[in-house]
Amino acid sequence: MTERQQKILGLINKVTRKSDTPALDESLFESGYLDSFALPDLVAELEEAFSVQIPDSDLNPRKFDSIERIESYLDQRG
Repeated sequence: MTERQQKILGLINKVTRKSDTPALDESLFESGYLDSFALPDLVAELEEAFSVQIPDSDLNPRKFDSIERIESYLDQRG
């Protein structure tokens, strides 16, 4: 796991108050790790940690479904 992926995982753990380590490609929503109520909190943490603006129109669970997808999304916003 890269440093950036570890940072994303840390933010996910902060929001969910869990300490598990999901696989990079594991669905965070299907596994019950995240839910739609935690998504806005995660997005706020990502915006602050990575200095990006995430529009409300992007608050779609598919875009943030796994650590890999989150990283890919951040690459596009960067």
